[in-house]
Amino acid sequence: MLESLRQNITKLIALYEGEKQRAGELSAKLSAAEEQNEAYRKQITDLTRKIDNLRLEGALSSKGGNAAARERIEKLIREIDKCIGLLER
Repeated sequence: MLESLRQNITKLIALYEGEKQRAGELSAKLSAAEEQNEAYRKQITDLTRKIDNLRLEGALSSKGGNAAARERIEKLIREIDKCIGLLER
């Protein structure tokens, strides 16, 4: 009976070590995925900014685009004002 108990304890320790290793591997994978996610977020932000700049450039370069350019510039100013307001809090 004592030997059976020792075998069960040994099995439990082995299972614990296996799960501990698995948890470490999953934690590493999660960290890598979070880093990749952050890189994608930055890329999306950069691409969105480029799209906005290209739209503004297109609006400024077209003949009838003065109203669209003015609207876009006013929108950017409002966004900047919101950011300044948030920073002042």
